[in-house]
Amino acid sequence: MSEQIPTNLVWKRTEIESPCVKICVIHPETRLCTGCLRSIDEIGAWSQMSAEARSAIMAELPSRGAVLKQRRGGRAARLKR
Repeated sequence: MSEQIPTNLVWKRTEIESPCVKICVIHPETRLCTGCLRSIDEIGAWSQMSAEARSAIMAELPSRGAVLKQRRGGRAARLKR
């Protein structure tokens, strides 16, 4: 019987991994993906970007989250009226 290589090792790559979390919804105002926080242009160009460009975007992503976390609806907004 032949030995099988685990699938996760077959797809292992040396470059910076994508921050994609498979929640692909573009926020209508910020035009950022609500899952990974990248712009549509960044998502489309990711595979052609240099390691330096990817690192720069990855470093910036945590600060982008604050923009999307500001909810204006829900129960709390209705109670303020």
